[in-house]
Amino acid sequence: MPEGTWCCSECRAGRKPHYKQIVWVKLGSYRWWPAEICNPRLVPFNIQTLKHDIGEFPVFFFGSHDYYWIGRGRVFPYVESDRNFAEGQMGINKTFKKALEEAARRFQELKAQRESREALEQERNSRRPPPYKFIKSNKPVGKVQVHVADLSEIPRCSCKPTDESPCGRDSQCLNRMLQYECHPQVCPAGDRCHNQHFSQRLFAETEVFKTDRCGWGLRTKQDLKKGDFVMEYVGELIDLEECRLRIKHANENRDRVIDAGPKGNFSRFMNHSCSPNCETQKWTVNGDVRIGLFTLCDIEAGTELTFNYNLDCLGNGRTSCHCGAENCSGFLGVQPRSAVVLEKEEKARNAKLKPKKRKLKPENRQTHEYFCFCCGEGGELVMCDKKDCPKAYHLLCLNLTKPPFGRWECPWHECSVCQCAAASFCHFCPSSFCREHDRGALVPSALDGRPCCSSHDPQNPLGSQSDLNRATIKVEQPEPSEEPGE
Repeated sequence: MPEGTWCCSECRAGRKPHYKQIVWVKLGSYRWWPAEICNPRLVPFNIQTLKHDIGEFPVFFFGSHDYYWIGRGRVFPYVESDRNFAEGQMGINKTFKKALEEAARRFQELKAQRESREALEQERNSRRPPPYKFIKSNKPVGKVQVHVADLSEIPRCSCKPTDESPCGRDSQCLNRMLQYECHPQVCPAGDRCHNQHFSQRLFAETEVFKTDRCGWGLRTKQDLKKGDFVMEYVGELIDLEECRLRIKHANENRDRVIDAGPKGNFSRFMNHSCSPNCETQKWTVNGDVRIGLFTLCDIEAGTELTFNYNLDCLGNGRTSCHCGAENCSGFLGVQPRSAVVLEKEEKARNAKLKPKKRKLKPENRQTHEYFCFCCGEGGELVMCDKKDCPKAYHLLCLNLTKPPFGRWECPWHECSVCQCAAASFCHFCPSSFCREHDRGALVPSALDGRPCCSSHDPQNPLGSQSDLNRATIKVEQPEPSEEPGE
């Protein structure tokens, strides 16, 4: 026997007996007997007047058809498999056998009634969204506080009320660029300010509708342009501790789901998409951080509004994604497939349709320059192993003491600023630049317009050197291995 107080699984889970429930009842020295919990107002009057304690309830015994008042400590739920309780038992009491039969029939009858109610409720819920509390602004929970800045702390832009669209999307409003909302008492434009969408709740006209695959969704009732403000994402503000508690509660109660939006506005109905037409942005409004939804492209009226949830997968369970986008990852919390992956998949599909051609072996020889690409002098050189690259270098020019081991690519193929893959190259030194840093880094030279960097004079990029000093030799190279996909 357990020491001290003990609670069954039903009590630990918070499940209590309820009216019209079939239970097993233990009364005195009698055996456990099937019975139904009754509403005290619906039992015979003489049963209602029987002496009983607070918390006790009347039960109707099957078979004997007697009533009695009992407490919850002497009952436990009847389950569907209990109808086979008497199978294989010899010399069972006829009254008890009759009670088992009546309990089984009544259990099935109540089960059918419950399923009918649930089906009706499900049909009724399918016509309207699940209930939630509509709120216009974020509601703090627990220790969370909403920050309110002093007017002296709110940044002031330089827009003027005489401008065509002061603080508008096409203006040079500094606050808008930094994602700060202007304050009506601070902004020089005053009432003509167009950067107060959060505080004035200037939301797009939307409606909730039932989607084909993703439950309820939100669509726009007006045409939207790229960068338009859709609405604020509103809900309960919780801290990290409360977030952990809710996640823990969800993990411990797998049969229940915590809705991320028990309180909110229409933004709670926006579905996830791996290729969304909206995005979330953090804006500072009156000293507090708020989340807004903005369009990523032009959207026609009647189109569903979606954004990427950017969820993290918790544990081993993953939720399937039904957005139907071309780059859909298949699961929430998994990064969508990139354009490069899609292109490779398309090439792989096309390759299966095309007849295979016999591949010709490439030549075993590769041409390299005879002079160092850094200093222009000859001598013992290290040669680049990248395909079709003719460059060679002195170890000293590379700040190396011994030749690199294995396959080696020269610094000409890396951006001189960030070491990423280079996209444009200087033809007179190892300087090169990626797409992010190549703007203005190279200019055409007087030598056939070949690009040169700022280290050279475009009129005479070679200085005292001469192109005639550069010669080429044949260097034996191992046969290049065939890379996948080539």
